[in-house]
Amino acid sequence: MTASLPATVPPVDEFDAGAATTVALLTLGCARNDVDSEELAARLDSGGFRLVADPEDAETVLVNTCGFVDAAKKDSVDALLEASELKGAGTTRAVVAVGCLAERYGNELAASLPEADAVLGFDDYPDIADRLRGILAGETHTAHVPRDRRTLLPVTPVDRGSAAAPSLPGHAQSAPDLPAGMAPASGPRAMRRRLGTSPMAPLKLASGCDRRCSFCAIPSFRGSFVSRRPTDVLDEAQWLADEGVRELFLVSENSTSYGKDLGDLRLLETLLPELAAVDGVRRVRVSYLQPAEMRPGLVEAIASTPGVADYFDLSFQHASAPVLRRMRRFGDPERFLALLEQVRTASSTAGARSNVIVGFPGETEGDVQTLCDFLSSARLDAVGVFGYSDEDGTEAVGLPGHHDDDEIRARTEHVSRLVEELTTQRAEDRIGERLDVLLESVAGDQGEGRPACQGPEVDGSTTVRELPGDARVGDLVSAVVVATSGVDLVACAVKQ
Repeated sequence: MTASLPATVPPVDEFDAGAATTVALLTLGCARNDVDSEELAARLDSGGFRLVADPEDAETVLVNTCGFVDAAKKDSVDALLEASELKGAGTTRAVVAVGCLAERYGNELAASLPEADAVLGFDDYPDIADRLRGILAGETHTAHVPRDRRTLLPVTPVDRGSAAAPSLPGHAQSAPDLPAGMAPASGPRAMRRRLGTSPMAPLKLASGCDRRCSFCAIPSFRGSFVSRRPTDVLDEAQWLADEGVRELFLVSENSTSYGKDLGDLRLLETLLPELAAVDGVRRVRVSYLQPAEMRPGLVEAIASTPGVADYFDLSFQHASAPVLRRMRRFGDPERFLALLEQVRTASSTAGARSNVIVGFPGETEGDVQTLCDFLSSARLDAVGVFGYSDEDGTEAVGLPGHHDDDEIRARTEHVSRLVEELTTQRAEDRIGERLDVLLESVAGDQGEGRPACQGPEVDGSTTVRELPGDARVGDLVSAVVVATSGVDLVACAVKQ
């Protein structure tokens, strides 16, 4: 950001509370935060705010933070500090923190970061326009005291009542909100405004998580697992398709749990073909599958339903059984490899990715070798490798056998080098495969996008050469892989 801004800013006493004001949204973290930001954008739009892309043009900069791990927290704080530098130099008058970091730390974050004019929690989202107008008018906002959100939400959402919910608009109209405390305040509602033009968009299945992994604090600030009703998911899917979206990226903290609080643990298997049949949708992709909850019917539904990407985002986290037990997770190499074999029996070209944590308390060198042996056998398309760090309020903080930072770094680098080699080999295995690539950009006769085996943002991409002259962003183009560059694929379009 630069300081080339207008020289004057209206004083607080000249602020017109009824006038339209400008706001910029900065989003950090995962695709679930992307959905939250688009909900906030719709609420702000309906509340009289004008959204602008550049923070330098905004009277208020709203930073949707991430509170997952230390690196993400630091990025969020840095974004808030960078935005605060705009104040006093031109248009920007207020910087406000929302999102997971704000919800997780509340008044603690406000006290330690006076550069932010307010720290708002999830419960402030329904009234976000009023909150920002008050802040601009000089009102002092008292940040919330953090609470364990698992105690605030029921397992199943209450009925919305008899009011008919209109189809999703980009702005003012909305289905009635549920009462405060009766649904995840950060969860998807009937308001959403797209902030980008990508042919792929995330679509929330649920909010929260009921699992109790010893290293993870997410349930404490995202709350208990609450599924969205299938009709709400389908309505939003149709709205997204009408907005030009061609791939729906289903997101939640744990997609395999979808429907369990609605009385049907196999609801996802039923919903997937309905989503794939939505007019305008070319592909549906599921994220974050919990290995402990995978079942043959779900594997089959993802692998063989027309219009559903045969893509398995399996959250293994480790492979050593003793480490997984200390993580309060299920599995071992044999079970994980059997699951992958089941996947590849259903679809021989399926994409598979995972994340692993290295340096967990009590992890031995033998455990690291077990992980490396598993990764060598698993043939995953992409693997995220994370060094362990303590998370406030989690069981793992008190476990014996903590490693020092240097040891964690060394183990993480060792596994990362192996993963880079293995995923490069896996990409090379795909040379000669015919893939359908969703184009995300087009320049002349070349484009870039992703086939079913590559998830958005984290798995690499595919360059498609020799595109037909009428190729456009959002097209699903058949192509044959001819080369690779690391995890990225290079393909030539198949002439029709």
